[in-house]
Amino acid sequence: MSDTKATKARTAEQIEADIAATRARLASTVDELVDRANPKNVALRQVEQAKAQVFDESGRLRTQKIVAVGGAVVGVLAVLLLIRRLVGRR
Repeated sequence: MSDTKATKARTAEQIEADIAATRARLASTVDELVDRANPKNVALRQVEQAKAQVFDESGRLRTQKIVAVGGAVVGVLAVLLLIRRLVGRR
């Protein structure tokens, strides 16, 4: 009940100020969402994430990750070639 009394005690100017502040926060939030959803910005973030996977903070290559990915690619290719040979024998 104290919330209801506090709301009734507010003046029109206070309510208008609250509405203006809320409107400003909402506009800021919408602007931020538009910026985040911009395809160019999304692409830039993806490029940065990809670079972070390949390079460390000092700009050096992360060789362990590159070797692991290379090994996985070689393994997948080996399995595909094996399957192709097995299917080709029939």
